[in-house]
Amino acid sequence: MDSKLSEVGSDAPALPQDRTAAMDDEYIRNAINAEKSLGFIEACKLYPTAIGWSVFFSLGVIMLAFDPQLLGNLYATPAFQRDFGYEYNGKYIISAPWQTGLSMGNPVGQCLGALAAGYPMDWFGRKKTFAACVAGTAGCVFIQFFARSAPVLLVGELLGGLILGAYVVIAPAYASEVCPIAIRGQLTSYINLCFVIGQLLANGVTAGTSQLDSHWAYSLPFALQWFWILIIIPGLPFAPESPWWLARKGLLKEAENSLSRLSSSKVNVKSTLAVILETDRMEQEMESGSTYRDCFKRVNLRRTEISIGVYSTQVLSGIYLINYGTYFFQLAGLPTPKAFDMGIGFLAVGFLGTCLSWFLMIHFGRRTIYNGGLAILALLQIIIGILDCIPNYQRHTGVIWAQSSLMIVWNFFYDLSIGPICFVIICECSATKVRAKTIAIATAFQAVLGIAMTVAIPYLINPDQANLRGKLGFFFGGLAALCLIWAYFRVPETRGRTYEELDIMFERGVPTRDFATYIVSEELLRTTD
Repeated sequence: MDSKLSEVGSDAPALPQDRTAAMDDEYIRNAINAEKSLGFIEACKLYPTAIGWSVFFSLGVIMLAFDPQLLGNLYATPAFQRDFGYEYNGKYIISAPWQTGLSMGNPVGQCLGALAAGYPMDWFGRKKTFAACVAGTAGCVFIQFFARSAPVLLVGELLGGLILGAYVVIAPAYASEVCPIAIRGQLTSYINLCFVIGQLLANGVTAGTSQLDSHWAYSLPFALQWFWILIIIPGLPFAPESPWWLARKGLLKEAENSLSRLSSSKVNVKSTLAVILETDRMEQEMESGSTYRDCFKRVNLRRTEISIGVYSTQVLSGIYLINYGTYFFQLAGLPTPKAFDMGIGFLAVGFLGTCLSWFLMIHFGRRTIYNGGLAILALLQIIIGILDCIPNYQRHTGVIWAQSSLMIVWNFFYDLSIGPICFVIICECSATKVRAKTIAIATAFQAVLGIAMTVAIPYLINPDQANLRGKLGFFFGGLAALCLIWAYFRVPETRGRTYEELDIMFERGVPTRDFATYIVSEELLRTTD
C-alpha cells in the first residue's frame, strides 16, 4: 500500500477501550515506527484535512498580529496624529505616554489572555474556546471602530488584547495535536507566518488609507478586522476537536472519529489513538500533572524553561521594533510614503523567510536553525547601531537607506530562524498534558517583556524623548548575544522525535548536546525508570 502506516493496518489487534488496560507493545511500536518513517510529501497526502484545520485555527493569530501592527502604523498616519495627538515643532505626534498606553493592550492581553485560556482549553476543548474568543473579538472591534478619543480607544485595545492573547495558545496547541511528526514543524511554525501575514496586511491597509484626511484613515483599518471573523464563524461548526483532548477526557469514540476526519482513509486511526493513550499513560506515571503548578515541577521544569526562553528571546532580540517599523523608518529620515513602502517590504521578506524555513526544517535541525539565526540577528543589530553613529547622520541619505535596508535583512533572518522555530520548539518540548498551560506561561513571560518594551521603545525612539533611532541596535544586539549563549547550552534538538520519546529523554535528563544522537530503542514502551 502507499502508506507506511498501513503496516499497522486493519489486521492489528483491537484497541483496548479501557485507558488503563495493558496495550500490545508490538502494536504501539509498529505505529510509532510507521509514523516516524513518513516523509514530508507523503504526510501531506495522508493528512490534508489536518493541515487545513490547523491553518483554520491559526486565523486567530492573524488577528492578534494585525492589531498591534495597525496601531504602530497609525502613529505615522497624519489623520490619526491630528485626532489623537498634539502639535510638536509644527507637526502632530502621538505623545510617548499615549503610545505606551495604547500599545499596552496587546502585550497585556497576551499575558492575561494566554493564562486565562489554559483552563477553558482543558475544560471545554480547543474548539469551544476558539469559538468564544472569536465572538468576543467581534464585540471589541466595535469599540475600536467607533473610538474618536484616546481613552475610548485605550479601552477597546485593552479588552481586545485580553481575547487576542488566547489565540497564540490555541493555535500551536491544536496544530501540534492533529499532525504527524513529518509535518509537525511546518504546521506549528505556520503560526509565525500568521504573525507576518497579520502584520503585512496591517501595513498594506494603512499604506492605502494613510493619505485619507478623515477618520476613515484609521476607522476603516479597524473595521477590516471583522473580515477574519466572517471567515471563521461559518467554519466553526464543522471543525474537529483535538483528538488528544478527547482521549484525555475518555471520549475514545469521539477521538477516533476526530482522527478519521483529520486523515485520509489509508491511515489506521486505531493505532494512532493507541499511541496517544500510551503517551498519556506514560505522562501519568511520570506525574507530569495538568495544572500551572505542575509546569514547574521537576519533571516539567526544564521543558517550561526552554519554552519560556525561546519565546522571550523573540522580544529580547528586537521583534517589538516591527510594530514601530514604519514609524522607525519615518524617524530615520525617509519621507512618509517611502516609510510605508519600506514597512511593507519589511514584512514581505518576513513572509518569504518563514516559507523558506519550512524547507530548512526538512534538512536541518531545530537547534541548528535557531542558534545560527540568532547569531546573525545579533550581528545585524550591532551593524545598524554602528551606522547610526556616523557624524551628521541625517545628511547622508545613503546611510539612512542602508540602515533601513539592514532592518529588512534582519527581519528576513528572524522569520527564517527564531521566529518560526520558536513555536516548533515550544510545542515539541512541552509535555502533552500541560502543553496548553506551558504555551500560556511562555506567552505570558514573553508578554511581560513585551510590556517593558512597549513602555520603553516610544521613549527611546520618539524625537521629543531620547531620539536614539538606530542606536537601539546596540541594545537589542547585546541582548540577542546573551540569548545566544543561553540557547547554545539549553535548547535541545527535537527533530524527528515522538512525544513519547521526548517524555523519556526529558525524564532521564539527557544533556542538551546529546538530544540529537540519543537512542531510545526497546526501552521506549512501558519503561520509564
